[in-house]
Formats: sequence, structure tokens, C-alpha cells
Amino acid sequence: MRAHGTRIMRTALRILGNRADAEDVAQETFLRLHRRGIQFESDASLAAWLYRVAVNLCLDRTRARKPSAELRDLRSPGISAESAAIRQQSRDILLAALEELPARERAAVVLREIEGLETPEVAEILGVAEATVRSQISKAVSKLRARLARKEV
Repeated sequence: MRAHGTRIMRTALRILGNRADAEDVAQETFLRLHRRGIQFESDASLAAWLYRVAVNLCLDRTRARKPSAELRDLRSPGISAESAAIRQQSRDILLAALEELPARERAAVVLREIEGLETPEVAEILGVAEATVRSQISKAVSKLRARLARKEV
């Protein structure tokens, strides 16, 4: 849990947009690992399994309800209040745009573009072909660009 907890929590938070739900998903992910007592050959295979479980739990939650944006902390060391406000506004716009994406596209973008996983890893986690991941990301990026362009006007 120490090695992967932060990444699983961060991924769940970015997909769900709600800290309480993300904490529940992260906890349930590690509970499932503990209950099953699965042994993994490598840390990479453990990470892939954890991501897959967490993303699936997030997708289950998004089917049940629309995610809500949380209030985020504006404080950031070393930057002015104005810069922090601008950064926060940009982040909020991006997060709102992410929340409008279909859950599977949002998961693909979070895993690939934000978490920095490789396409084959994302495909394994989501249980789809690599071409599907590339397609989902392409569609999502187009939707995000359109949404962000509307916000700037």
C-alpha cells in the first residue's frame, strides 16, 4: 500500500472528482488485494492489477452518479495569490472538462496523459485493445480542446 497508495488515490480522485469517493475506491482496491491474497511476479504486474481494480471501481461509481467537483486548496508555496488563483481557475476548468467526458475516455486520459502510463499498460488496465485506448484518448482530447476553447471565449 505504501508503494502504490498515493498513485491509486490520485487516479481515483482524478476520475471521480470527489475525495471521499476516491478514498473509498482506494480502500476497496487494497481490501480486494488483501482478501484475495494474490501473489504477483513483479511490482509492475501488481501495479497493473491495482490500477485495473481501482479504475473499474471508479467506472462503477460513475455509472451510479455524476461526479462532483471538490473545492481545492489555493495555497501553494512560492507563488503569489494571483498566480495561485489563475492556476486554480485553469485547473478547475480542466477538471470540469474532464468530468464531462464519458467515464472510459476519462479513465484512459487520466492513466495515459496524467499518470504517464504507457498505452499497453492502459489497455491492460482497462481491458481493451491498444487501438481502443488510442481512439479513446484521441476523442477525449478533441472534446477537451473544444470545451476549453469555449471557456476561453
